[in-house]
Amino acid sequence: MDTIVTAILLGIVEGLTEFLPVSSTGHLILATELFGYDAHQWAMFNVVIQLGAILAVVVQYWRTFWAVGMGLLKLNPMSLRFLRNLLAAFVPSAILGLALKDYIDVLLGSPSVVCWALIVGGVAILLIERSAKTGELTGIGELPLRQALGVGAAQCLAMVPGVSRSGATIMGALAMGIERRTAAEFSFFLAIPTMLGATTLELLDNRDALMNGTMGVGWTEIAIGFAVSFVVALAVIRMFVAYVSKSGFRPFAWYRIVAGAVALVWLGMR
Repeated sequence: MDTIVTAILLGIVEGLTEFLPVSSTGHLILATELFGYDAHQWAMFNVVIQLGAILAVVVQYWRTFWAVGMGLLKLNPMSLRFLRNLLAAFVPSAILGLALKDYIDVLLGSPSVVCWALIVGGVAILLIERSAKTGELTGIGELPLRQALGVGAAQCLAMVPGVSRSGATIMGALAMGIERRTAAEFSFFLAIPTMLGATTLELLDNRDALMNGTMGVGWTEIAIGFAVSFVVALAVIRMFVAYVSKSGFRPFAWYRIVAGAVALVWLGMR
C-alpha cells in the first residue's frame, strides 16, 4: 500500500479512536494486521500522530486552558486545584510506564491481547454503566484529590493495549461517582501530559534513527498523519461529549465486544 494512503488511513483511525473508549492503540495494532504494513517502520509514526489529537483538545478547550493559566498567575485556588488534580492523575501512569516500558513494548506486538482486552473492557463498561451513581456536573478543579488519584490509577490499566486510555479513565471516574461530562473532559485533559510524555519518550528512544533518516517512514507521512488525526479528533471530541452526556457509553461497550470477537475469529482464520 502507498505510504501516503497508509498515513491518511492511520490518521483517521487515530483521530476517530483516541478519545472514544475503544482503544486507539488497539485499533492501530489491528490496522497493522489488516493493512499488512511493517509495524516496526510505523511504530514511531503511530505515537507521534497522537500530538494531532492533543492539539485538537487544546483547540476545543482553549478558553478553559486560558482561564486556568491566567488563574495560576494570580494563584487562584480553583486553577491551582485544576493543576493539582491533573498532575495527580498523570503521575501514576508516568511512574509505572517508565518502570514497565519493555514489558509494554512486548504487549504492543500482540494482536490477540488487543482482542481480549477489547472484549473484557466492553463487559466492564456495561457493568460500570449499570451500577455507577454519578453526581452533578462539576469542574475538574472541584474534584477532591482522592478522585483525581483514582482516575490516575485507572489510567494505568491502559498500558495493556486494547484497554483504552480514555475508556479506563472515564470508567474509573464514573465508578467514583463523577458525572459523565466531567469524566469525559477530565480524560481529554489528562491525555495532554500523558501523550506528550509518551511521544517525547518515543522520540528520544529513536533520535538516532530520526537524525539518520532510517526510520522507514518520513516526515511527510508523519505530517499528513498529524493533520488528519487533528481534524478527525476535533470533530470526534465535539460530538462525543454531547452524545455521552445524554446517552451514556453502552454503544461503545457493545462495539468493543463485537470488534474484539470478530478480530479474534479473523486472526484465527489467517
